[in-house]
Amino acid sequence: MGDPSAIRRDVGAIALTFTGLGSIIGSGWLFGAWRAAQLAGPAAVYAWIIGAAIILLVALAYAELGAMFPESGGPVRYGHYSHGSLLGFIGGWSAWIAVVSVIPVEAEASVQYMSSWPWSWAHALYVRPASGAGVLSDAGLGFAAVLIVGYFLLNYWGVRLFARTNSVITLFKLVVPAGTAIALIATGFHPGNFHRGIHGGPQTIDFASLLTAVATSGIVFSYNGFQSPVNLAGEARSPGRNVPLAIFGSIAASAIVYLLLQVAFLGAVPTAALAGGWAALDYSSPFAQLALALNLNWLALLLYADAYISPSGTGATYTATGARILYAMERNGHAPGVLGRVHPRAGVPRIAMWFNLAVAYVFLFFFRGWGQLAAVISVATIVTYLIVPISVLALRRTAPARHRPLRIPGLGILAPAAFVFATLLLYWARWPATGEIALLLILPLPLFLSQRVRADRATLRADLDGAAWFIAYFAAIVALSWAGSRRFDGRGYIPFGWDQLAVAVAAVLFCGWGVRSGWRTPALVEAEADAVASGDARR
Repeated sequence: MGDPSAIRRDVGAIALTFTGLGSIIGSGWLFGAWRAAQLAGPAAVYAWIIGAAIILLVALAYAELGAMFPESGGPVRYGHYSHGSLLGFIGGWSAWIAVVSVIPVEAEASVQYMSSWPWSWAHALYVRPASGAGVLSDAGLGFAAVLIVGYFLLNYWGVRLFARTNSVITLFKLVVPAGTAIALIATGFHPGNFHRGIHGGPQTIDFASLLTAVATSGIVFSYNGFQSPVNLAGEARSPGRNVPLAIFGSIAASAIVYLLLQVAFLGAVPTAALAGGWAALDYSSPFAQLALALNLNWLALLLYADAYISPSGTGATYTATGARILYAMERNGHAPGVLGRVHPRAGVPRIAMWFNLAVAYVFLFFFRGWGQLAAVISVATIVTYLIVPISVLALRRTAPARHRPLRIPGLGILAPAAFVFATLLLYWARWPATGEIALLLILPLPLFLSQRVRADRATLRADLDGAAWFIAYFAAIVALSWAGSRRFDGRGYIPFGWDQLAVAVAAVLFCGWGVRSGWRTPALVEAEADAVASGDARR
């Protein structure tokens, strides 16, 4: 029957890189340029650059730990290794929410694009209320629900089928966005658009809007796909080499594509459509509608096709990684044992996939529009970036002899910088989103405590001490967000500029506390013993 906990190592370097690209280039490219332009105007170009730079900093920590602990759902395990069960639980909960909610948002993207087809029945899939953003109708939700089942089936029969299918889909996903950008720039480019402001009038850079665009417009949401190679590290061949290559390769390639797309979108919008400024733009299928306006019918047809292919590739990827996260949470002792069972023939955690399918439907019916759910995912994603830079530094101190296939030079500076910028991202998401995500982290804590009632007092105390810094950190950042500049929807007690400094200083202080809070957890000791027994520690 096979080992019920054995994950197969079937994914090579190219497939792993395509997995990262397939996650990054999904619905984000279809809508991200439009949402970023709405928030930041022409400065949206800088938002993508800032986002890529921050994600690269965070990815350095992921790369070292992904090579050091090549496990399925690895990011869920890092806080567990470095600081104990409570921080591992918080990190795992955040990562799972951030990943499983992507599955429905990709399906929503496809249906939302479909709503601009030239048939009346398609128009009924997406409705715009008198006030507020557009949402999927009941019929649109039904279409999206069917797509989610398709993502599920692509993974149900094993990781090898998923990897082969994903590589083909991702190749198409790279060609179409790049071709779209080139076609729009060559056909209908208006340089004057870059001088039009967010609300009309001449363009001036609104730094608060620019930074909010980085955090909530879909930029962080899009780049977050770099985690997929880390989550599949347990199924990768030669993970010490292939995981870092996949992470950095996917971020670099996607950043180029997204920058081209943003420039093309800004230049292709008809000048007359900007009478009310960039904030007034309202598209259900941004690039397809621009292509039709420029009489590029062939491009519009290609975009309507890719509106299913790109999100479907990403949806399938997150279906795979979401199941691996639950698998890792079960290994941490934070999820029921049944979710860690691996099908003996398919080699995938099928029961975890069924559970995620049900949760994806919950998100689908509560968040009926791409913009609504993408903003939620973006903030939840930022939380996952906060733990890993601290974990990698703490493990340098508590597990210095542990074999590291990849040892990032200058990590003592780079990891704190990643933590500071991730903290700023959280602040840029604006109040009350910061308070809402804190509430989301608090809600599952009774579940953790109910699972730990039988733990000995010394271990429970160590777990609490290992996570105390993070709990205090979040309380401080929520307070700063509430009291911060009105430009980030705070109460205005801290002026703009000084609020950025206050958040950065707080991040530096909590970074030091977090690193010192690391300890030689039972999970770390066990992992080191397993590495010695298997010979991994000498390779």
